[in-house]
Amino acid sequence: MEQTRARAAEAIRLALDDAEVTWERPDETTFVVTLPGERKLKTTCALRVGRHTLSVNAFVVRRPDENHAAFYRWMLARNVRLYGVAFSVDKLGDVYLTGRLPLHAVTAEEVDRLLGVVLETADESFNTLLELGFATSIRREWRWRTERGESTRNLDAFAHLIARDEEKDAEPAP
Repeated sequence: MEQTRARAAEAIRLALDDAEVTWERPDETTFVVTLPGERKLKTTCALRVGRHTLSVNAFVVRRPDENHAAFYRWMLARNVRLYGVAFSVDKLGDVYLTGRLPLHAVTAEEVDRLLGVVLETADESFNTLLELGFATSIRREWRWRTERGESTRNLDAFAHLIARDEEKDAEPAP
């Protein structure tokens, strides 16, 4: 068993070095990787070598403020298409991508594939999850910034939410 764990840890190290990502090893069984993204600027992913499995755990977004049913429905529907990981929530309701892989299946190629799925899923899902679960906060932040003449550049992906509000405000009352 120790030999299998050592082989898995070495495969993870090789995959991380090959991927040229920032990573650290806080203890003998854990690798913490920072994956760079575009929408979600970085995703932190923990890989833990257990007695029989490799576990993958990556934070995506905090618990939604609103629209819970649509938020969770969207994640459940997305889970069907994912490889090796799935959306999950912790006891606080924060959203993660989690998965497990038997240690005998851990290779550098498989670790690279799992990290690719984590990065792609977290990055591609980020704005949709923010819009579904935090639209009111986004609108409030947009208004606060524009009233003070501050940049809204990092909110540009949500400009359509503001445009919809402005269209509604421009409509004549019935």
